[in-house]
Amino acid sequence: MALTAVWANRFRSMLTVLGIVIGITTVVTVASLLSGLRQGIVTFFDELGPDNVFIYKTSGDPSANFAPPKEQKRRPIKKEYADTIRRYATTLEDISLALFIPGANNGHIVTAKVPGFETDSLSIAGTTPNSIEVAPKAFDQGRFFTPEENDKVAHVAVLGFDLAHALFPVGEAVGRTFMVDGAEFIVVGVFAKAKGGFFGQNGADTQIQIPIKTAESRYPQIDRYMITCKAKPGMRKDAYDEVEGIMRRLRHLKKDDPDDFAPSSPDQIIEQFDKITGLIGLVAIAISALGLLVGGIGVMNIMLVSVTERTREIGVRKALGARRYDIVGQFLAEAMTLTGVGGVLGIFFAVGLTMLVGALVPALPSSVPTWAVVTAFSVSVSVGLFFGVWPAMKAAKLDPVEALRYE
Repeated sequence: MALTAVWANRFRSMLTVLGIVIGITTVVTVASLLSGLRQGIVTFFDELGPDNVFIYKTSGDPSANFAPPKEQKRRPIKKEYADTIRRYATTLEDISLALFIPGANNGHIVTAKVPGFETDSLSIAGTTPNSIEVAPKAFDQGRFFTPEENDKVAHVAVLGFDLAHALFPVGEAVGRTFMVDGAEFIVVGVFAKAKGGFFGQNGADTQIQIPIKTAESRYPQIDRYMITCKAKPGMRKDAYDEVEGIMRRLRHLKKDDPDDFAPSSPDQIIEQFDKITGLIGLVAIAISALGLLVGGIGVMNIMLVSVTERTREIGVRKALGARRYDIVGQFLAEAMTLTGVGGVLGIFFAVGLTMLVGALVPALPSSVPTWAVVTAFSVSVSVGLFFGVWPAMKAAKLDPVEALRYE
């Protein structure tokens, strides 16, 4: 009966649940985009090493220049710190060192080129040979550079997947040479396509890794070192505290002084991301709540109109033996069906919109989580239950004699 009543006034019903559709579409779409983005970031840090602790001068990406001005004034991280941490830390399995080269060097943009191809979408990092063990990565071609190549200051490089295919579109980059920032390098390896990332982009795909001694000889003025400490299994929290304590002693910080460096671990960064997305989620919920409120008021209004239109029908049903809770159940079912249909339509629109965003912006990961669909449908039906109570009670309280005489 509820479905029949909704279908009999389908145009009016669609206008009534429009607010429900908008609210559900908004919250499910935002939840889908944020869920996909979070999964990409979790995967990104899994590739960097879930048991690793990172030490850098500022917070944020060490290959970028987006740190707060106050943090940029901090003293640089010295490469000697890595040896000291290795000597005194008891919770670590290994330590690697990286030197990040800015994209703009000496006033000009750093580019990589081969005959016929050139790109400036890259970053350069000098790393110790053991960094491939500290943060393991799969290879598409070739290998990582060796300690001997690092000691000899060899001009060898390992390329990110996207960068390798930009310079060598036909493939087989290993053994070939390219120019970067005025120096020639031989490609010894190409990383496999990286997984995860921020907004679907992973900086490792456009990175050039060279031996750290080669980087130091090429860029003696650069001091942007980052230390990566790999904790022993199950000891990352202890490793974090121990490394932070050693760093504070190395930096001669007093007990009450704040850290003048930025220790971080994957779970902390993901926690910060969750705080940001939590605020975005609250805004989305507020917007969808307005839509649901408007839709709920519309449902209440249309159900009151329906009670008035069907007063004689209610009188007949009561005269034939319908009890009060039968009438209440009938109109509550109709209200919940109305908002439930709106919820289903909103979910379909949200799924379509999410797929469209994924197709138009492949760099933005998106997936529709099951919990969002279930919650959205439950909320839409609950709105019908809440706003349908008053019209249902009004219908149930009608006097059958008066209702039968109503025209």
